Amino acid sequence: MAKSESTGKKVSSAAAKVLKSKSASTAEKAVAASALTQTRSPKETTGKAVASKAAKILKDPKASKEAKSVAASALTQKIKKKA
Repeated sequence: MAKSESTGKKVSSAAAKVLKSKSASTAEKAVAASALTQTRSPKETTGKAVASKAAKILKDPKASKEAKSVAASALTQKIKKKA
């Protein structure tokens, strides 16, 4: 059985910075909000739409370190298909 994931303190802090940032994109803010809802809540998971945005953020050379950290965390919390 897979270990439940939740957003840690460092990523939560980065997500808060992304949400407060005036230069963050709508996608970055959506992923940050998703990550914050998963703080200390392993039952919450990242949906397909947010996971897609997170993947794009990771590929974007203009995305901030905070945004990429939050995106990576969100992707680790995506619903995984059963084998």
